[in-house]
Amino acid sequence: MCGPAMFPAGPPWPRVRVVQVLWALLAVLLASWRLWAIKDFQECTWQVVLNEFKRVGESGVSDSFFEQEPVDTVSSLFHMLVDSPIDPSEKYLGFPYYLKINYSCEEKPSEDLVRMGHLTGLKPLVLVTFQSPVNFYRWKIEQLQIQMEAAPFRSKEPCMAEEVCSMSWYTPMPIKKGSVVMRVDISSNGLGTFIPDKRFQMNINGFLKRDRDNNIQFTVGEKLFNLMPQYFVGVSSRPLWHTVDQSPVLILGGIPNEKYVLMTDTSFKDFSLVELSIDSCWVGSFYCPHSGFTATIYDTIATESTLFIRQNQLVYYFTGTYTTLYERNRGSGSWVRVLASECIKKLCPVYFHSNGSEYIMALTTDGQVSFEMLPRQWSVCEQIGVTTCSIIWSEYIAGEYTLLLLVESGYGNASKRFQVVSYNTASDDLELLYHIPEFIPEARGLEFLMILGTESYTSTAMAPKGIFCNPYNNLIFIWGNFLLQSSNKENFIYLADFPKELSIKYMARSFHGAVAIVTETEEIWYLLEGSYRVYQLFPSKGWQVHISLKLMQQSSLYASNETMLTLFYEDSKLYQLVYLMNNQKGQLVKRLVPVEQLLMYQQHTSHYDLERKGGYLMLSFIDFCPFSVMRLRSLPRPQRYTRQERYRARPPRVLERSGFHNENSLAIYQGLVYYLLWLHSVYDKPYADPVHDPTWRWWANNKQDQDYYFFLASNWRSAGGVSIEMDSYEKIYNLESAYELPERIFLDKGTEYSFAIFLSAQGRSFRTQAELGTAFQLHSQVDVGVVLADPGCIEASVKQEVLINRNSVLFSITLKDKKLCYDQGISGHHLMETSMTVNVRSKPGGEGAGWWESLGRRGSPSSPAPTHRWWVHPGSASRKHTWGPIFFYPFFLIQDLVTGDSGSFQGSYVLLVVGGGPTLDSLKDYSEDEIYRFNSPLDKTNSLIWTTRTTRTTKDSAFHIMSHESPGIEWLCLENAPCYDNVPQGIFAPEFFFKVLVSNRGVDTSTYCNYQLTFLLHIHGLPLSPKRALFILMVSASVFVGLVIFYIAFCLLWPLVVKGCTMIRWKINNLIASESYYTYASISGISSVPSLRHSRMGSMFSSRMTEDRAEPKEAVERQLMT
Repeated sequence: MCGPAMFPAGPPWPRVRVVQVLWALLAVLLASWRLWAIKDFQECTWQVVLNEFKRVGESGVSDSFFEQEPVDTVSSLFHMLVDSPIDPSEKYLGFPYYLKINYSCEEKPSEDLVRMGHLTGLKPLVLVTFQSPVNFYRWKIEQLQIQMEAAPFRSKEPCMAEEVCSMSWYTPMPIKKGSVVMRVDISSNGLGTFIPDKRFQMNINGFLKRDRDNNIQFTVGEKLFNLMPQYFVGVSSRPLWHTVDQSPVLILGGIPNEKYVLMTDTSFKDFSLVELSIDSCWVGSFYCPHSGFTATIYDTIATESTLFIRQNQLVYYFTGTYTTLYERNRGSGSWVRVLASECIKKLCPVYFHSNGSEYIMALTTDGQVSFEMLPRQWSVCEQIGVTTCSIIWSEYIAGEYTLLLLVESGYGNASKRFQVVSYNTASDDLELLYHIPEFIPEARGLEFLMILGTESYTSTAMAPKGIFCNPYNNLIFIWGNFLLQSSNKENFIYLADFPKELSIKYMARSFHGAVAIVTETEEIWYLLEGSYRVYQLFPSKGWQVHISLKLMQQSSLYASNETMLTLFYEDSKLYQLVYLMNNQKGQLVKRLVPVEQLLMYQQHTSHYDLERKGGYLMLSFIDFCPFSVMRLRSLPRPQRYTRQERYRARPPRVLERSGFHNENSLAIYQGLVYYLLWLHSVYDKPYADPVHDPTWRWWANNKQDQDYYFFLASNWRSAGGVSIEMDSYEKIYNLESAYELPERIFLDKGTEYSFAIFLSAQGRSFRTQAELGTAFQLHSQVDVGVVLADPGCIEASVKQEVLINRNSVLFSITLKDKKLCYDQGISGHHLMETSMTVNVRSKPGGEGAGWWESLGRRGSPSSPAPTHRWWVHPGSASRKHTWGPIFFYPFFLIQDLVTGDSGSFQGSYVLLVVGGGPTLDSLKDYSEDEIYRFNSPLDKTNSLIWTTRTTRTTKDSAFHIMSHESPGIEWLCLENAPCYDNVPQGIFAPEFFFKVLVSNRGVDTSTYCNYQLTFLLHIHGLPLSPKRALFILMVSASVFVGLVIFYIAFCLLWPLVVKGCTMIRWKINNLIASESYYTYASISGISSVPSLRHSRMGSMFSSRMTEDRAEPKEAVERQLMT
């Protein structure tokens, strides 16, 4: 685009003396490249609708997106998948909807095209992006995407053909907790018909419900099916207000004398006319000043879950049913009236959420701001020193907690004066920033004029109507029948291209560098922020050329009788919502406003020459662009800077020759996508899995059988008729750049972002210049400039390389954070937002030729969720000797969950013991006073749990600051510490569980991220207290000495005991033997003496040998002799 090289539009257009037929010739010449492209490549476009599962395969049906809960329609199918890489113990669920994908080309039936695309290998690729929620305190804030390949599915309609008559592609439409806004990008796999990429908005509509007959109806009112022309024809346009990128449902009022609004959940791709069920418009007429009452809905604002409207001086809101946001039904049953005691003259939107909340502002008739009454203690009139005043506009700068108020005041009988007042909602301070001049300055032919107070003025009074602030580039505009621009809220520049005869009604903001202006007469003007030229888009000669081309192409988006309802930006593109009247039939359409083409047409219609060549006049045009080709090169991989996490899913392979899926395979596909996202949501980020990937749990037990599953699929033996490939469900860590600057990047402290711009010059674009002391140097006629919104925080460098052999020049641009302007914060919370603008200009003093603007966010580089992971390594512990100190040497690993990179944490941190107990069941958290006593080197109460040889401490010397180079931790457990004198449990050594907090907040200069980790540390072998140790020593010594004495006594007395026992046993045996002999003699009679003696001696010998084999031989012989 050669925007800055184009001439501003003004009220008087110069008349060019050219035959009228040349305009048509000009239009054909300008569009010749487009006609050639149409001839070779048909204009085809993707078409996407939403279908419930029961309506898959039906033609011409589309469902509304309001069901939000998972459905149990796939679990029975997964029980059939034996010998498949799934977890049978898991419960697989599905989503309520599918995406049905087709495409169409001009003048060809869609069914034939889709069938042809399928046969030529075309497969749609679907990328679903989930928008992060507003409330980052409740939900994890993350930048999440999932890329899916669409599955072909035959239509259920009767078909005489053998294979297929009609078909479509389907993918699951996933839903993520906490996200109600989703972008769906459809692209081609590169085969078959060329179809440009296209984006669709698929948002959850929480303002729908089912009635008793299962019909879908609106909760805010009744849907109307007849769009009468009187509702739109001749009606003034109005702004479309909503929270940027967060509002799933948009609402537009302004229909005269009716309680009607237009509602859409697809950014007006389709819409509904709804009559709101609110109170009578006469409510409140008894206490509010009024000149008349009407049913018209004047102001409408949409937020993430709530709609706000103003009718007359009454304000209502309606909260939608979003269980994915609140996990329960918090929807309104009817419209709720708020501020019943106030007379509201205007609602003002707040375009960006902040601190986990959204805001709107209501201006009352007495000059105060609500809903929370601001200012709190006094009125604005009192602070600026006037008796009467009125706030006519308010703009909230969320990052600064500042309200900019446009105040109209009166001084007695004098004329009205206007001021810009700043009010800080945090400190309750009010400051008068700027007095707006009473009259419009005299520009004297200049494009802009710095307001210094010394310039001359016209007789036209300034009539300001509003303020516009862009938080990304810090530019402020005051608008009315003029435009004032400032970058510091103090010095303003008057933009003279906008005529003072017109008055601005509202401004459509892209927040990416472009602003569209709508006047009271429905004219459209265009401004590049930071520049000084304002261009008229409609009506203009460029618009006439554009309309002529569209009518020649018989476009259905244009008509001779049309009314613009609103003008708004979507994805940095300008759109109109227009009501067309063709042959007494009305149609409401959304169409693109081709700003670049309009400016190009306008430029060429103003600058051309007629050259005579031979006998003919030839048209020649002046090319204001100093280059012919502009490309981006050397772009780094985006994920490190965009913090975008992406998953990939492909449909399961169907074991059918035609390759078409059936309802079962689509249901299985949906269950697999659900399980993949569920693994992401339950992934324990602080404590990692052995393999640092959320999908590891899925394949951990099945990876070894991958070849077996492939064998089954190759032989068509997989259960259920489908084959699940493990490599089809994964997380992507190495996305390549798409050769375009990302919409926004995150910069951590001191990090850089580099890229290059390659320009191929027009004609002779180099010159030589002799420099002092050097030879002739080549210099390009093209320059690149970088404009930074916060140069005190971000620095940029540009290096030029002339490629003379290619008639080109390469500019290398590097952005670097200066480590100055941001404190540490929770990952992704309260980021500082800034922007960079790249301008390409010819020199010297040439016209601008192109520009980019990329948004940047400084702070923790992870997406607004902890996409960095920090966990403690088991570390190492050592003990020098038995009763010596115990040392613990911790180190920490950090992993980037977006890129997969990991390594040792190199920053500084504070380690604190914040809880503990001798067992897991007795763990308790310590109070702040206890934490100080147990961890601070300044403690004087003899309560330290640990110490270290590190000398670096915090600013107040309260705690030690450690790093990966710090010496180990020595566990002390002093007298008043909770781990002091820990009594052993059983026979094992004393042990203790510590709850340890590690944080780098306020002590680490290497990152903006506030890392924090809490973990349990199990300590063994803690020393006992001296008293208990001495007691145990004394008891142990006593027991030991007693055992020694007992042993000695035992050794000395044992032989005597044995001898005594032996004698006692002998006597007992002898007595028993004598008694036995005399008893036998009395019974048997008298025998011979030798025989009796021999028998007695033998018996005695046998008895003695049996009882005591250790008796000496002499003793035995003496027994024998007796």
